[in-house]
Amino acid sequence: MSIRVAILAAAVLAGAPHVSHAQLITHRDLSLKMALSIAQSALEVCGDTTSIAVVDRAGRVRVLLEGDNASPHNAELARRKAYTARTFRTPSSEWAKRTETANAGQRELMDVIPLGGGMPIKVGEDTVGGVGLSGAVGGQPMEEKCANAGIASVAQHLK
Repeated sequence: MSIRVAILAAAVLAGAPHVSHAQLITHRDLSLKMALSIAQSALEVCGDTTSIAVVDRAGRVRVLLEGDNASPHNAELARRKAYTARTFRTPSSEWAKRTETANAGQRELMDVIPLGGGMPIKVGEDTVGGVGLSGAVGGQPMEEKCANAGIASVAQHLK
């Protein structure tokens, strides 16, 4: 039995990729300062009824701001919109339209939400985060404008 295990192990190792070709993966990510700047700029445009969430490339919350007059549920909606925009690399409103009929099963994934108000944060074609808003006067179209304003406030650093 041990001879068979040794032969199998040798065969597996012979077909394994060489470690000398392995490389570290490098990527860009949002700093806390950048995430805070995006959130503050979006809040200034959308007002104190709004909650804003900024997530990093892994979908983790970096910043969550709740306006002084925001409803309690807005924070969770903002987080899920940001997560949806980040993970699908598209505005959450576009993803919501796309999944109305095709790929509707994606709507069952945890933490996504088929509502507008979330925008991906990109460096070129690389999505490094997402920003989501909830509770803005003017609804989801205004939330997207405010999200874009927040992203625009750091655009010179997203290169």
